[in-house]
Amino acid sequence: MPRQARLEIPGIPLHITQRGANRCGIFLNDEDRRHYLRLLGESAARHGLCIYAYVLMGNHVHLLVSSDASGKVSLAMRQLGQAYVTAFNRRHRRTGTLWEGRFKSCLVDSDRYLLTAYRYIELNPVRAAMVEKPEHHHWSSMHANLALCEDALVTPG
Repeated sequence: MPRQARLEIPGIPLHITQRGANRCGIFLNDEDRRHYLRLLGESAARHGLCIYAYVLMGNHVHLLVSSDASGKVSLAMRQLGQAYVTAFNRRHRRTGTLWEGRFKSCLVDSDRYLLTAYRYIELNPVRAAMVEKPEHHHWSSMHANLALCEDALVTPG
């Protein structure tokens, strides 16, 4: 039986979470993080995704994305996930799955929820006690969304 298609409404953002299997680390070093962001950018460009917010944590990622066509987010996430796992396994001399399963997603269907999702994503490193201030975490869209630097991945919201 095929998987049920995800609910994707053109132009409506999705809050996406993807975790490592057994909560294992999915980024072991900065090279992994840079590679994931490069693949995210390529996949987003290929499938017409807008990325409004992201954060790379040790064992999971959060994304706030939208597309102008149904099914494009799922295609982009599948391409990203497969490419990243292949490279991660080769680089770290391992085999097998990295992800806990399919990514989780939730429609962001109101302005209030949109602001909540931005805050949740970009403050995640603070809540996890990784950093004192969100700007101290280098692997987040927070810097671009506060106009502290340019980030080609981030679409101004």
